[in-house]
Amino acid sequence: MNQKVLVTGGAGYIGSHVVRQLGEAGYDVVVYDNCSTGSPKAILNGELIVGDLKDVECLCEVFSQHQFTAVLHFAASLSVPESVAHPLEYYANNTCNTLNLLRCCHNVGVKQIIFSSTAAVYGQPEKIPVTESSPTEPINPYGRSKLACEWLIRDYAKASDLRYVILRYFNVAGAEPGGRLGQMLKDASHLIRVTCDTALRRRTEVKIFGTDFPTPDGTAIRDYIHVEDLAAAHLDALTYLEQGKESQVLNCGYGKGYSVREVIERVKVISGVDFRVIETERRAGDPACVIAGADKIGELLGWNPKYNDLDQIVSTTLAWEMAQKDLMLN
Repeated sequence: MNQKVLVTGGAGYIGSHVVRQLGEAGYDVVVYDNCSTGSPKAILNGELIVGDLKDVECLCEVFSQHQFTAVLHFAASLSVPESVAHPLEYYANNTCNTLNLLRCCHNVGVKQIIFSSTAAVYGQPEKIPVTESSPTEPINPYGRSKLACEWLIRDYAKASDLRYVILRYFNVAGAEPGGRLGQMLKDASHLIRVTCDTALRRRTEVKIFGTDFPTPDGTAIRDYIHVEDLAAAHLDALTYLEQGKESQVLNCGYGKGYSVREVIERVKVISGVDFRVIETERRAGDPACVIAGADKIGELLGWNPKYNDLDQIVSTTLAWEMAQKDLMLN
C-alpha cells in the first residue's frame, strides 16, 4: 500500500488514535498540527509537520510537496462553553480553516476527504435516537461552526469531483487498551476524563452542570463511544471512499445513552473511590439528551465496534490515567 494521507489535528486525542491505526494498516501518514492542544508524543506513526491551518502559505507548500490521495480533517476547537464565550474564534478556527483546507485540496486535485463533525449539529433533538436525517439545528457556536464546515464540503463536492464522508461524533472517551495512547490534554473537560481524574485525586470534585433536565434523573444524557472504535470508523470510511463509492454523512455512536449521574456512579464503582460531587447550574448550550441512531454506518461501511460498553470505556480511561506519572502537555 502506498497511499499517502494528510491528517490535520493528528497530534490530538482522536487524531492520534486514527494516525496509529492508519500506520498499522500500511498508510503513509503526514500529520499537520499546530500542537496547541495536541502533543508530538502522541504521534506513533508518520511524519509531523508543525503548522496552522490559518497559515495558507505553509499549508499549500505541504500539499505541493506531497501527493495526498486523501485528507482526514480533525483540527478544530471543540468546547461548547468556550464557543459560547468566544464565537468568533470558533468560526475562525473551525469554519475558515476548513475553507483554507478545501482550497488546497482543490488546487492539487485531492478528491477524498473525511471530516470530523459532531452530534452538536443536531442541537436539542425532538426525537431520540438522532438519525442522519434528523433536523440540524445547533444551539451553540461550536455546533454551528461545524455545520458550516459540512455545508462547505457538500457545496464544494457538488461543484467538483470531491467525495467525502462526514462523521458526526457523539461523546468520545476511553484510551487505547495497550496503554500507548489516551487523552494527553491536561485540562480536558469531558465528563469521563474529569470523573476519572477525580477518582485518582487529581481533581477535588466533579460538578454536575444541571439537575433539572427533562430526563429520568434530571441530568443530561449522552451516547459515549470508545475512541478506538471511532478511529476504526475512519479507516472504514477511507476504504469506502477508495472503493469509489458515493459521499455520505454518518453518525458515530452506539445508540445507548447514559446520564451524568450514571457515569459518575460507574466510575465510583470501577475505581473503588467515593469522591465528591457538586451540583450546579446548567451550562449555556447544553442539550438534555443526545443519543445516536447509528445503523447506517454499520450497513454502509461494515463498521463493527469492539468496545461498546461503558465499563470498558471507563476502565481504559482509568488505566491510562493511572499509568501517567503526570498530565503534561508540551
